[in-house]
Amino acid sequence: MASLYAVTQPASAQRRPDPVEQAREDQKDQAAKADSTALESSDPIITDSQFREALPPIDGELNQPLTPIESIDAMPAEPAAQPTTPSPTAPQTVAAPAADDPTLNQLLPPLAGFDVEPPPATTQTEVADTPPELRYSVKIEGLDAVNLEGPFRALSALDKGNGKGANGAVIAARAKEDEGLAQRLLRSEGYYDGVVSSLVEPVQNQPGRVTATISAAPGTRYTLGSIVIEGPETLPPGLVRSALALRTGDPIVASAIEAAEGGVALQLPQQGYPFVKVGQRDIELDDATHLGAYTLPVDPGPRSSFGTYSTTGKLAFDAKHVGILARFKPGQLYDERQVSDLREALVATGLFDSVAVEPRQTGRTAPDGTEVVDLLVTQNAGKPRRLAATAGYSTGEGIKLEASWTHRNLFRPEGSLTFTGTAGTQEQGVAATFRRANAGRRDKTVLLGITADRQDFDAYKALTIGINGKISLDSTPIWQKRWTWAYGFELLGSREDTFQAATGKRDYQNYGIFGLNGQVGFDSTNSLLDPTKGFRAMVRISPETSQTQGSNYRYVRAQVDGSTYYPVSDSLVVAGRVRVASIAGAPRDAIAPSRRLYAGGGGSVRGFGYQQLGPRDINNDPIGGRSLVEGAIEARYRFGDYGIVPFFDIGQAYASTQPKFSDLRYGVGIGARYYTNFGPVRFDVATPLGRRKGESKVAIYISIGQAF
Repeated sequence: MASLYAVTQPASAQRRPDPVEQAREDQKDQAAKADSTALESSDPIITDSQFREALPPIDGELNQPLTPIESIDAMPAEPAAQPTTPSPTAPQTVAAPAADDPTLNQLLPPLAGFDVEPPPATTQTEVADTPPELRYSVKIEGLDAVNLEGPFRALSALDKGNGKGANGAVIAARAKEDEGLAQRLLRSEGYYDGVVSSLVEPVQNQPGRVTATISAAPGTRYTLGSIVIEGPETLPPGLVRSALALRTGDPIVASAIEAAEGGVALQLPQQGYPFVKVGQRDIELDDATHLGAYTLPVDPGPRSSFGTYSTTGKLAFDAKHVGILARFKPGQLYDERQVSDLREALVATGLFDSVAVEPRQTGRTAPDGTEVVDLLVTQNAGKPRRLAATAGYSTGEGIKLEASWTHRNLFRPEGSLTFTGTAGTQEQGVAATFRRANAGRRDKTVLLGITADRQDFDAYKALTIGINGKISLDSTPIWQKRWTWAYGFELLGSREDTFQAATGKRDYQNYGIFGLNGQVGFDSTNSLLDPTKGFRAMVRISPETSQTQGSNYRYVRAQVDGSTYYPVSDSLVVAGRVRVASIAGAPRDAIAPSRRLYAGGGGSVRGFGYQQLGPRDINNDPIGGRSLVEGAIEARYRFGDYGIVPFFDIGQAYASTQPKFSDLRYGVGIGARYYTNFGPVRFDVATPLGRRKGESKVAIYISIGQAF
């Protein structure tokens, strides 16, 4: 329930009191005045002389001096066996204790030894009767007609009492509290003439039960009449009025009024007025017309444009790098949304415990007449070192654990160094990676890495060392781009076992591989991590040269990916994807097994093991191909933070350079999703259709993010 805002009434529109109640008050006043007048005009009941004569005489002995204390001490005590009745007028004497009483000479017992135990209880203990607890029911009248019974019940003291009260006074107090609640609710919805009463009465023939009734008469609802904005005009004119979402005839609802005023404070900083001040509203109610004249003072402040940057605090980088993160230029009209985006970009660097961005007036005037506003960035750099670990499992790849150590700002600004170790059932390796984020441009990344890996898959075994580099323009959750791109290189030395058709055996061969790669992506979806509508496309081309056994081979790897997302309803999204890839320019056996194309696995055709689809040798082990085709369709049903995803996958790899679209394999399954703020956690279970010898009945995949 929104708080009640200030409301005034003009003198001409003051509500008149109820005439019946006013008559009762007048009668009370007249009776009180009559009693006062009667007392003032009456004669005395008795005269002063008559009053003194009626007083009894005072005993003269009362004026005699008291007996000396010494005489009292010398007087013998009267025997206890012969008590006498003292004269009503004679002074009484007190017997003094004997001077030689030994009890008076004894020391008092120490406090610590004093017995503080209470005396034993008497045999006849009186037990107070506890009054029985009252039970009550609650009856609401009049609020349902104005759709307020639900909000009232949610806050009601009577309802919170669960129908029980210690006594009638407690229940009456709750009813009185609810009476005030109902009155506030009515006023918050514009029913200023509403009258509320409460009544607690016993239920007939049901001892110990009462009924608490809250009765409301809402009256006529007040609506907005005139709407006046007081203050300097904006440029262009009318920005305040257009931002104030109130119209004549709208009910005077507290939450709607406050939301509309909040809209002014929100929208004007997005239109060049960062220092707008919204004053205290005034609403004058007219009980004759039931209209409210609304007045709102607004000082928009100076129209402003962006200036320069300054930074203070514990710095992670300087003001120049802050300017790289900004998506606006100096001289551009101030927009608070751009400032919020800069703040989010600063947080996304991961370098701060806290960071703040606030506009500062400079008093300088820009050529377009706006006031230049500088941005002050207050930094509190966090600890630059980070330890991280990830784990995953999939059929065919087994368990895979990865741990890393990163210094996120070793080479300022935003130059990180990461050491990574991988331990898995089929893959182990180490890597060192240098990464420069926001390298001269927002979201532009420069990467250079050194790797050493050992792989032990059914398709091949390999020991590989390599150097790779890449420059890319990336999409991020806070700035999802339509177009992205990347280009780079790879230099690899690898010793791999490969199937020799001539001998029918697998022998190790050494490969020296150098390749360039480039890719372009397009994205029209509404979310980078969990899209529900739109489509994506990506084209990747990588010319490579391979040196093996004294021969040099040149070939081109190409891959095209596409995916689309269609929202059937708010909770159901149908998603589909397709992939086509090819290697042209060299025979398959001249290409290192690790560079060939394979299908099957969690990111390919679910239901099959990793790299298990495609050409096989005489031992039925996969040997890879030069082309592949894949497709998938999912129905993503979400309820709250959970989801269910039935899916159907299709795909195959071929020895030829062009996919033949024959011998396609199918997998079906169902997945569970748990949605977090960093993306959904995926758990998929799939089975192959038309399962063949050696293929698993069930495949399980666990990872973070949707399958595509």
